[in-house]
Amino acid sequence: MSALGFSLMGVFVRIAYEQGIPVLEIVAARALVSAVISYVDVKRKHISLWGQRKDLLIARGAAGAIALIFVYTALTALPFAEATVLQYLHPMFTALLAIIFLREYLQKNTVICIVLSVIGLLIMVRPSFIFEGLSGDYPAWAVAAAIAGAFGSAVAYVLVRKLNATEDSSVIIFYFPIMALPLSLLMLGDEIVMPQGWAWLSLLLVGITTQVGQVGLTKAMKTASASKATSFSYLQIIFAMVFGVLFFDEIPTVWTITGAMLIMLGVVINAWPTRQP
Repeated sequence: MSALGFSLMGVFVRIAYEQGIPVLEIVAARALVSAVISYVDVKRKHISLWGQRKDLLIARGAAGAIALIFVYTALTALPFAEATVLQYLHPMFTALLAIIFLREYLQKNTVICIVLSVIGLLIMVRPSFIFEGLSGDYPAWAVAAAIAGAFGSAVAYVLVRKLNATEDSSVIIFYFPIMALPLSLLMLGDEIVMPQGWAWLSLLLVGITTQVGQVGLTKAMKTASASKATSFSYLQIIFAMVFGVLFFDEIPTVWTITGAMLIMLGVVINAWPTRQP
């Protein structure tokens, strides 16, 4: 559910952007829809909106908001599959951060995941200092935005894992839009574009599909370690390649497919059960 929700979100982000909506406005629209849905969900449970660990909740919301801006930027500047694959480096970052901040053990599977992810990244991006004459033609700033989004997502996921001990999943989710909405509007300034026609529906569907993905991921992380829970959403890469062909006529290159397969192999290995010392 999480992988499908986030993949569809990416589709509607691209559609909204192609209809003239700025990235920051898409972020704000997504946050507004998510805030309404999250508010109703929290009230339905008859629990406090604000939770107990407000410091960590605010940090989780801020990390998620910043990551989202980078992710949406990459989705609008790179081919759909490539942007998704690069963002999907977040299980590698999640595993590393979980070792440092959650005291999760460094396992052999995690090391293999990191190595395969880095190799897959290099094959897909093909930096000129390694692939002379075969380097990729992706804008460096767009690739950097995708990687920054992946790292920010990992920070948010680790904070979610820590907050799950004291907070309801609906409260954790609620803090994301209430941080993302003011931040995106502040950065957007007076550059708001009034949506026309299908752009309204695209913005609404961005918020709805994101909420589906957030709920699925947050609930999954209640029953698994941080690194493994995020790894199970590797199907998002497959969805992205299919949707890229169906919606945007973007056929992934051999380099992208090879890099994606290595990254997917890494996260599958990382999710494989191992005995902890």
